[in-house]
Amino acid sequence: MNLAVIDLAEVDAGMAHLVGGKAAGLARMIRAGERVPAGFCVTTTALSDGTVPVEEIRRAYERMGGGPVAVRSSATAEDLPDASFAGQHATVLSVTGLADLLDAIEVCRDSLDSERVVSYRAASGVGAAAMAVVVQRMVDAAVAGVLFTANPVTGSRAEMVVDAAPGPGAALVDGAVTADHYVLRDGGPAADQNVLPDASPAADQDVLPDGAPAAERGGCLTPQRLTELSAAGRRLRDLAGVPQDIEWAVDHDGVLWLLQSRPVTTLFPVPPDTGRPGPRVYLELGGQFQGVLRPFTPMGVAALRAVAASAGSAFGGSTRGDSTRVGGSGPDRESGSVVEIAGRLYFDLTDTVRRPGADRWLPKFVEADFGPRVRAVVEQVLADPRFAPDPGAARRGGGAGPLLRVAPRAVAGVVRALARPDAARDRAFRAVDEFRLASAAPAGLDTAAQRLRFVGDFGLPTRRLERMIWPLMAGILSGAAPAGLLKGIATEAEVRTVLGGMPHNITIEMDLALWAIAERAAEHRDLLLGTPATELAARYRAGTLPDIGLAGFLDRFGHRAAVEIDIGVPRWAEDPAPVLAAIANYLRTTDPDQAPDRRFARAARTATETLADLTRRVRRRRPVRGRIAIFLLRRARQLGGLREIGKFAGLYPLAEMRRQLLLVGAELAGQGLLKEAGDIMFLDLAEAGAAVHEQVDHRELVAVRKVAYDRELRRTHVPVALLSDGTDVEALRTPKAPDDDTLAGMAAAPGTVTGPARVVRDPADARVEPGEILVAPTTDPGWTPLFLTAGGLVTEIGAPLAHGPTVAREYGIPAVVCVRDATRLIRTGQIITVDGAAGTVVVNG
Repeated sequence: MNLAVIDLAEVDAGMAHLVGGKAAGLARMIRAGERVPAGFCVTTTALSDGTVPVEEIRRAYERMGGGPVAVRSSATAEDLPDASFAGQHATVLSVTGLADLLDAIEVCRDSLDSERVVSYRAASGVGAAAMAVVVQRMVDAAVAGVLFTANPVTGSRAEMVVDAAPGPGAALVDGAVTADHYVLRDGGPAADQNVLPDASPAADQDVLPDGAPAAERGGCLTPQRLTELSAAGRRLRDLAGVPQDIEWAVDHDGVLWLLQSRPVTTLFPVPPDTGRPGPRVYLELGGQFQGVLRPFTPMGVAALRAVAASAGSAFGGSTRGDSTRVGGSGPDRESGSVVEIAGRLYFDLTDTVRRPGADRWLPKFVEADFGPRVRAVVEQVLADPRFAPDPGAARRGGGAGPLLRVAPRAVAGVVRALARPDAARDRAFRAVDEFRLASAAPAGLDTAAQRLRFVGDFGLPTRRLERMIWPLMAGILSGAAPAGLLKGIATEAEVRTVLGGMPHNITIEMDLALWAIAERAAEHRDLLLGTPATELAARYRAGTLPDIGLAGFLDRFGHRAAVEIDIGVPRWAEDPAPVLAAIANYLRTTDPDQAPDRRFARAARTATETLADLTRRVRRRRPVRGRIAIFLLRRARQLGGLREIGKFAGLYPLAEMRRQLLLVGAELAGQGLLKEAGDIMFLDLAEAGAAVHEQVDHRELVAVRKVAYDRELRRTHVPVALLSDGTDVEALRTPKAPDDDTLAGMAAAPGTVTGPARVVRDPADARVEPGEILVAPTTDPGWTPLFLTAGGLVTEIGAPLAHGPTVAREYGIPAVVCVRDATRLIRTGQIITVDGAAGTVVVNG
């Protein structure tokens, strides 16, 4: 076979490296019997050395009968499952004659290295690519358009979307014409399918673009044509196995031609099939609970599920012994209520929203924990008739038995903490130290099998956990109640001010300890500012970095990290580069008044003064309820700082599990079953066991998962709530247009600040100059070293009680959370004003 020019009908599945993504897709359609314009491909081999096989191209063009053709790029990195390169490479249409055809091929080949394509490859994580070129007979289109076999806006796999316009499709793709827009319900065979424009609710109305009444306009496609298109879409989707973006044209004889089919790369994956009837709704947990929007590693998911199951068993009323086994199979693990989707953890909320009466309490509950964005999507789901109340949902979702069993212990623990807060706090911190000792692996773990058994059998020390949990719950409850009791006497901003600068917060202590290191390291300022953090970390590990007190810090806090609840992520003790970057960041602070210790002291002083003022007010105006509120605020200041203590302690077992697993990974790598020790984080516990006990080689599996993980790291949008058909619930809502340049969010930490924005998506190598306003998707405690130089905080998700706003209040940093698309709408360097009391962000320029 000629490897320079190949007829599309002769391309087989193993030739993608020769013909590129577009030609391979067209050939697959031809083999499946679809109607595709005839054509040929000039291969990567022919174009790679800078010459063009003119004679072969001439013969192939003449075999087609000459005439107008479409000349289109077909790069080897094109039309991939996670990178479509749509519109990036060149296409030249209506080319006639050999000379113009050769010029068009050169244009397509040269587009491989255009600036925009190089940038797209880098952003998509795609390496080197080669270019082939497809030449196809032009279709004289009466009407043309695109068909998505899943709704690209909402993500719904139950809908197809068609855009169509009279004439050739190029004008539509380029945005030069206004398309007729149709949304098709993909509910069954084409003959029975409901065809709806723009997601209209009526199931059998006339087929119209843009939802217009039949009397006003008819559109360029008939119901029969839409039925034909949807049938073709289902065939191509099933052929490829993933939703497709299809270009098509109808000629003047009424014949439908399929011009291209490639994966829709922007869709978030669908939840796993539960086998249960009806739609289901899932709430994202990582970002809402822990400020983690990036994907978890497979081992991170496995470990977190195991620890969560152990904690669930502990607080479900188990009283046998002082621990519960991680390796057990408690009811939480068996229920399947938490599922992994694209490396993120989602909670199946279906049975909860369908409980009778859920509309009365659930929106308030989720707003308190997750913020207004989650409340809005929950209210939207509650209003959906598909999630109407069902008395059986309470039984399916589990009864109240476990909660009732643990309730007496909870009430007793909270009351005890409120009665004697200092003693309760002392017990909690002693429990942290005991937790650390209990998390350490016993002596004598010498083999991979023994280490893996330790990880699988690890048990959470339940009683020690309760000595931390009840006091911190008392602190949280004490801080939540006063706002209602003081309504009409104190503003919410004043209450939040009282809750700022609270002592006994382990994360604040960590940040201030880091600041103390920076102060001691002032004599090494030039070294720390002028050397990359990765090089400084290497020098620290080699013992050649000056002693700045880092070893002591890592001994206390080295089990932490950004995204620290994923054991697949290195701890600071392993890689102190982020800590050294933070120290360098602090050294840029030259204004003494902006020193973190002074800022924290100011916040504490302001809180104390505000509390004293409120105390005087309530004595005059509301003596009973007011005194209760003041009592609770005082307890909140004594116990509220414990909010971080449970997670801090829980990181000890995760760090030890990681350490043991890395030792197992090193042994497996030495046996050639893994490429390197860290690859074990891309297995789950069962797969690691198969490698240890059965010598299963997982190198290929790990390589595939690493590619998927890297792809998910680049994902910029993670749905807050997802339906079982892939619908992003928030995408169904029309976002409220901001007033002028004001972005609305939720008040989280009082105060107003104006300064340049610093948009950060990953804290690992980020820096925030003194006075800059940190704008982030979300934050967890691993981000908080950046707060010490930040003038304000803006996040896309979260709630006032989340980690980020809590720490922001401690420092007196104005904070606004739940600002939708903040990292997209705000650019680094723009001057913005954050009003932490009003919950607004004004973009000044």
